[in-house]
Amino acid sequence: MTTIILNYWWAIPVILCVLGYKFVLRVFFGMVIVPEDKIGLVTKKFVLFGEGKSMPDSRIVATKGEAGFQAQTLAPGLYWMKWIWQYSIDMTPFTIIPEGKIGLILSKDGKEIPTGRILARRVECDNFQDAAAFLDNGGQKGRQTAFVTTGSYRINTFLFEVVITEQIKIWENMVGVVTALDGEPIPIGQIAGKFIEGHNNFQDLNEFLDKGGNRGLQPQVMLAGSYYLNTWGVQIEQIPMTDVPIGYVGVVISYIGEDGIDVTGETFKHGNIVSKGDRGVWVEPLGPGKYAINTYTTKLEPVPTTNLVLNWANARSESHNLDKNLSTITVRSKDGFPFNLDVAQIIHVPANEAPKVIARFGSMTNLVSQVLEPTIGNYFRNSAQDSDVISFLSTRKERQESAKNHIKAVLDEYNVNAVDTLIGDIVPPESLMKTLTDRKIAEEEQKTYQTQRMAQEQRQGVEKETAIADMQKEIVRASQSVEIAQRTADATVKKAEGDATSLKLNVNAEAEATKMRANAEAEATKARAGAQAEATKLTASAEAERISKTGLAEAEKIMAIGKSTAEAYQLQVSAMGGDNFTRYKITEEIGKGNIKVIPDVMISGNGGADNPLSGMLGLKLMEMMDNGKKDKPDPEMN
Repeated sequence: MTTIILNYWWAIPVILCVLGYKFVLRVFFGMVIVPEDKIGLVTKKFVLFGEGKSMPDSRIVATKGEAGFQAQTLAPGLYWMKWIWQYSIDMTPFTIIPEGKIGLILSKDGKEIPTGRILARRVECDNFQDAAAFLDNGGQKGRQTAFVTTGSYRINTFLFEVVITEQIKIWENMVGVVTALDGEPIPIGQIAGKFIEGHNNFQDLNEFLDKGGNRGLQPQVMLAGSYYLNTWGVQIEQIPMTDVPIGYVGVVISYIGEDGIDVTGETFKHGNIVSKGDRGVWVEPLGPGKYAINTYTTKLEPVPTTNLVLNWANARSESHNLDKNLSTITVRSKDGFPFNLDVAQIIHVPANEAPKVIARFGSMTNLVSQVLEPTIGNYFRNSAQDSDVISFLSTRKERQESAKNHIKAVLDEYNVNAVDTLIGDIVPPESLMKTLTDRKIAEEEQKTYQTQRMAQEQRQGVEKETAIADMQKEIVRASQSVEIAQRTADATVKKAEGDATSLKLNVNAEAEATKMRANAEAEATKARAGAQAEATKLTASAEAERISKTGLAEAEKIMAIGKSTAEAYQLQVSAMGGDNFTRYKITEEIGKGNIKVIPDVMISGNGGADNPLSGMLGLKLMEMMDNGKKDKPDPEMN
């Protein structure tokens, strides 16, 4: 065995070389192989004679062969003369920036950043893959303005530290408000930096700083999208876009910019209205739509351009809420009664006058609280003191028209149109309302009584007309009776005149009696008709009057008949003689009364044949009585 080893001793180094060739090459030839997915970070342990001096104390990465961390890295490949006893090679993977992210760079070596700055300016260094170029070109230590985007990079991590962060995304209907963390100080009197162009939405911070961008709040805003932003240099706050609804205009109040020249002229003394871009209230309002406005530097005051209703009422408020602090107006009348009334005011702000309203008051809420509320409240309080509650209620329409004219004149001075003033519910004191209610009830009851009285009068009229209609038959009958009586009287007179030859006195007496009887009957009929007509008018009094007149008429009739009869008797006595007239009247009365002077048995001859003459005389007497009764007219028929 020993002989074999001695004969093949030379094979041992060959085997060792085959097995550890890399180590051998590394030791004896300084060979270094860098894999394709890594880079070699070189650390030089010491320098040989004449290779270079040591690095300054402020440096940590060597660019000229000094001992220490080397700026030059080894890309994938084969390298020689990197002796293991002089160099230390660290294999590190590539720096990979994933999709949707960026790599922020922090340099550990380089020049000092100037005082007052927080970011190092960009230098040409192949996206930080050439550390030597970075340091040779004046790269500064600290956080860099430049960054690397999605991809793979061979970055010397001895010099650079890479911080991977998310892209900035601004969502739909949102606005990105930018605050720069580095740059020149904001000018005195301004709240935001000046407007800088050419920095590609702050994605090129070096350009922003080179052009004199200011640190702090920026006037520019960023719209929806994805951005590569260095969050060490800028901060983004997302706010909603500003919406100007339909029926409104947006008056722009800018807090930044130069002091503009007032464009309203000398007539408007309540604030400056400036051109677009200047500081102040812009003369041109924005119409309905969505706007990307930086609400920290610009305020958009919405002003309604449609008719606006404001309610002075506790129980009602409109959707715009401008009248949420308005309440029912309490006033006091001239007679000392407090009462409440609701008022609605309709106003209109023209679009071109909206900037003046905002320049004067600052907001629509201030317009309501500073002008409308005191103007309308004081007007109605003063108006109520000039009258009592009842008059105020009764003259509501006139007071509403007067209020409209007064308020219109006031609002015209404030560039606001007063469309209409409406008085709503009026609530008088409860005690007064009770009095008014009682009075109204009494008035209505009085009207009811008057209506009932008129109904009764109409009913009485109807009854009166009905009674007259019912009495019409009696009136006609009475009229006919008068006519008959007249004709009867005329016939009697004619007869009396015809009989005047034989019995002139008797005829004259009878005619006079008949005439007087006819007159009496006519008077009685006339009185009866008058009494009946009068009775129709008022039942009770008419009936009494009728009875009275009827009684008088009857009395006169009886008196007239008696007088006529007496005169007739006197004339007949004179003509016939007293005895003859007496016999005649007795016979007449016996005939009228159907008095049997002679018994029937005697007249019929039933008493015997010895006295036939007596029977004949009796029969003759009865015949004469019957004939006298037939010829004698009945005075009652007349």
